[in-house]
Amino acid sequence: MAQAATQAAETAQATIGDSEFDRDTAVTLREEGVYDAELSAGWTIIRAVNGGYLLALLGRALGEALPHPDPLSVSAHYLTASVPGPAVIRTQVVRTGRTLSTGEASLFQYADDGTEVERIRVLATYCDLGALSDEIRTTATVPAMPPREHCLGPSDGPAPIPGSSAITERLDIKLDPATIGWAVGQPSGRGEMRGWFGLADGRDADPLSLLLTVDALPPTSFELGLKGWTPTVELTAHIRCRPAPGPLRVSITTRNLAGGFLEEDADVWDSADRLVAQSRQLAKAPRG
Repeated sequence: MAQAATQAAETAQATIGDSEFDRDTAVTLREEGVYDAELSAGWTIIRAVNGGYLLALLGRALGEALPHPDPLSVSAHYLTASVPGPAVIRTQVVRTGRTLSTGEASLFQYADDGTEVERIRVLATYCDLGALSDEIRTTATVPAMPPREHCLGPSDGPAPIPGSSAITERLDIKLDPATIGWAVGQPSGRGEMRGWFGLADGRDADPLSLLLTVDALPPTSFELGLKGWTPTVELTAHIRCRPAPGPLRVSITTRNLAGGFLEEDADVWDSADRLVAQSRQLAKAPRG
């Protein structure tokens, strides 16, 4: 009986609202427009906190501050690298309407001398995704890649992801073998990354977790033959609809690296073959 209970607990799937992601993006209202948060070390890349996790954290605070439940368009400027530990999020309601509301949010941490340092600033528009029109006119297509069981995770290859760290333990990523030449020292040079994505504890995706998803795969710079940290300068995400349960498919491409910066365009598809999120970010390229 005890062994069966232990096995059941190990295979239990986390649910939306009761998962590590939800606990680690929780915010506590201190006073109107001000929230306390704790940046978890579990979402770090090398030593810095992942930008998608930060976006979801601020997205949760804005969801508390605004009258509409779902992020529709979220634009963030990453000002300084965030580190695990306490943080303060300050929000401001810019405008509210019948179908849309817009707000700002900034995340601050404390320097060694006790002064506040702004880490990230966000401007976002929220809506009720469930109330949007179901009309779709699109030329976008689901990314062509092998079934999940034929794709590869961090533990499957001969070399770990460069700089891999705590966040990899919280994600369930299986990459298209056509985009992992970098892992064996043979990058394709095409600047593409594709893979299946989920959270390691089995929690299904929702609009908030999609803000993490768009910045969770290895950077396309790896397939350009560049290894190392690729810090985000600016990221804009569009959440198009609430995702169906099941694994997501993510496709990321870059077309231009110039002046030491590259762009990444991400598309996220759900298990019902719907385009549920899109993003574009500007990032600083690693040195060759």
